[in-house]
Amino acid sequence: MSNLISIGLSGLAASQAALSTTGNNITNVSTAGYSRESVDTTSSALQNIGVGYLGTGTTISDVRRIYNSYMDTQLQTSTALAADATAYSTQATSTDTLLSDSTTGISAVLTSFFSAVQTSSASPTDTSARQALLTSAATLSNRFNSISSQLTQQNDSINSQLTTVAGQVNKLSQSIADYNKQISALSSSGTSPNSLLDARNEAVRSLNELVGVTVQQRGDNYDVYLGSGQSLVNGTTANTLTAAPSTTDKSQYALTVNYQGFTSDVTSVTTGGTIGGLLRYRTDVLTPAMNQLGRTAMAVSDTVNTQLAQGVDLNGQFGSTMFSSINSATAEANRSIASSANSAGSGNLDVAISDTSKLTTNDYSVKFTSATAYSVTRSDGTAMGSYDLSTTPAPVIDGFTLALNGTSPAAGDSFKITPTRNGASDITTALTDSNKLAFAAPLAATAASGNTGTSSITQPTLNDTVDIYDSTGQSDLQTGIQNSTPVKLVFGAVSSGSQAYTVYNAQGTSIGTGTVVPGQSNNVGITVPMVDASGNPINDASGTQKTFSFQATVSGSAASGDSYSVNFNSAGASDNRNAAALLTLQTKSTVGVTAGNAGVSLSTSYANLVADVGSKASQATVDTTATTAVLTQAKANRDSVSGVNLDDEAANLVKFQQYYTASSQIIKTAQDIFTTLLNAL
Repeated sequence: MSNLISIGLSGLAASQAALSTTGNNITNVSTAGYSRESVDTTSSALQNIGVGYLGTGTTISDVRRIYNSYMDTQLQTSTALAADATAYSTQATSTDTLLSDSTTGISAVLTSFFSAVQTSSASPTDTSARQALLTSAATLSNRFNSISSQLTQQNDSINSQLTTVAGQVNKLSQSIADYNKQISALSSSGTSPNSLLDARNEAVRSLNELVGVTVQQRGDNYDVYLGSGQSLVNGTTANTLTAAPSTTDKSQYALTVNYQGFTSDVTSVTTGGTIGGLLRYRTDVLTPAMNQLGRTAMAVSDTVNTQLAQGVDLNGQFGSTMFSSINSATAEANRSIASSANSAGSGNLDVAISDTSKLTTNDYSVKFTSATAYSVTRSDGTAMGSYDLSTTPAPVIDGFTLALNGTSPAAGDSFKITPTRNGASDITTALTDSNKLAFAAPLAATAASGNTGTSSITQPTLNDTVDIYDSTGQSDLQTGIQNSTPVKLVFGAVSSGSQAYTVYNAQGTSIGTGTVVPGQSNNVGITVPMVDASGNPINDASGTQKTFSFQATVSGSAASGDSYSVNFNSAGASDNRNAAALLTLQTKSTVGVTAGNAGVSLSTSYANLVADVGSKASQATVDTTATTAVLTQAKANRDSVSGVNLDDEAANLVKFQQYYTASSQIIKTAQDIFTTLLNAL
């Protein structure tokens, strides 16, 4: 009788446990990371009755957690990939919109600038057209500044997000370490703390949303690793992740894991999650975009300034700069970032741009092996070579040169060189007086009134390139041309099919001779020694007299004694030759000119930037869609095994309720038999 009652009681206990477990499953249907549970039972010990064995009921052996480690690992991995792709896509799409939109991008205002150049070139004396050009130039420089500012804000936002997310990573890492401690303590009794195991897995999944991690199970503990094996959680110990200014570039935050007694920079090996997506965006899109935008802005500033320097303004002076100098002292100093690990008192480097057409969109790493010797490595991994600060003139590296600013560095010191990073933020419109727009060419040729031949001469072209950033050289050239002209070409008689000419300077002294072939187009090149207002030679630093040269084309047949005069074009208000040359910059290849590469125009340079960012943003959208689909499938696979199905649980409720009722009936039957037996006695 007692055996029958104990069998019924064991059934009641088992069914009650099953009902409780089913109820717990149902109430946790929406709990993140919850794995459904089931009650496992086994038969109790058998009782020998001599002729055989009778069962003695059931025993609860385990409350089992339905869990598949492989599917959970797939969910963790796909979570990290999806979060990475989403963070990357969000940032890249924003940058793509900024650069490509006609109301915020450069293309439209750059086109408007050259349209204004064309208008003022057609009417070089029109004051309103000149002023409109200056207004357009200001709009262009302001647009460069605006985009640069927004890209800088994105960089600052990434720094802020890295700091915030790193704090969240630390909280989750600590919670995983705490779970390890609790699970180890509770598992020592041989039972499985299912809810804590689920909570720990969910913490790991949440951690993967922030940064990609790998998990190694060691006993009852989870050890969590970043990147290539940097430990975040080791048993019950959590190491903190810190986001702080990089030692090589203080404008960009780096990630370090802090261990007991030392730290490890993990920026380059961190992937996955929001942090991985932000770092990948910064490396693949943001930094190259800032560099490429800066390079275009510097090319605009330098080429326009240089071309204006070759002309003469309405005041009869050589041209002034329209945009700010690309080699101001501040600009040169800001292109070099000294490592915070450099020796105490070490100075910095000045980075001067020598040729904007040769600039790349890369950054550079400079490492010193002595106080003057250094090596340069480009950010694409190209070793540029070894150099020395004492070399004169300074060696040109991809269009820039380096010079010491302050105290000499020590061996082992390093610097990050960003030649174009600040180009778009530095550009400003410096010219405000439209009369100083140098639209006229510096030289003009006129025929003598008494010429009787049929010859003609084209307007001369100055061969010397005026360095607009060298005020002394520009002043010497203007002084020399003004005081060394007019230069006169006087033709002699035709002899044996050729005709000689003599060149006279402003003082009437012969400075050269040459010949032309009558009836043909003859290119005439003339070099003129320069003198000052007193007729004294203008010498260079070595004491050699400076010269200028020009060329023109003589056609037709000159009569003996015919002459042409070449003068400084101080009164050429209606001359637009230099303005026309300025207009050619719209299509001229002035950016990215390297060996084997003809380069591109200013407009194409920016168009390439838009195309590059647009392509990456488009690919990021595709990646986001793909990784989201993978994550959805991984979650579905995990839920198909570990998730709670309400239909199944409802059926289980009915089944275990009937089980409970039937077990009660066993006890009732035993009670009835016992009562009958007592009554019979």
